[in-house]
Amino acid sequence: MLHAGSVIRKAQLGPRAFVDTITLDRQSRYRRRLLLKTDGGHELMLDLAEATYLADGDGLLLRDGGVVLVKAAAEDLMEIHTTDALALARIAWHLGNRHTPAQITAGAILIQPDHVLAEMVEGLGAHVHRVKQPFEPEGGAYGGHGPLHSGHHHHHGDHDHHHHGPSGGARGGDA
Repeated sequence: MLHAGSVIRKAQLGPRAFVDTITLDRQSRYRRRLLLKTDGGHELMLDLAEATYLADGDGLLLRDGGVVLVKAAAEDLMEIHTTDALALARIAWHLGNRHTPAQITAGAILIQPDHVLAEMVEGLGAHVHRVKQPFEPEGGAYGGHGPLHSGHHHHHGDHDHHHHGPSGGARGGDA
């Protein structure tokens, strides 16, 4: 059985040979301790100090010095397109307001399938297409899971989320 106790981020891997690969969907790439099976059929005990997001291209450092490459599995997703950047920005705002994990590209937003969200974005003038590809949503400003952030939690506890108008009083809104 292989044992992995730490992660080497993609940017630090450099040129190296991998002893195996492991392909995981987004949800399975946020882990601390779990028995997994590599793509080559080996058992791998992942035993990290804390729950960690494993991004596509990261490596799992084995006790013997070998590295298992993490690959993001293709997943069923909704790809959202609009005719202009402003409309896409509005849709991104609505999705973010619902704390929906989203992968942002130059011309589209990718989210996990949800018929309610599909109806909402279509109502805002977007086109929704089903695709199957790896999902790497944005990490968020609070260090959430994603390609830009390697933190391990999202919280609002240390911040005042009441919006204050010019008079200093709180005003309503979705939170």
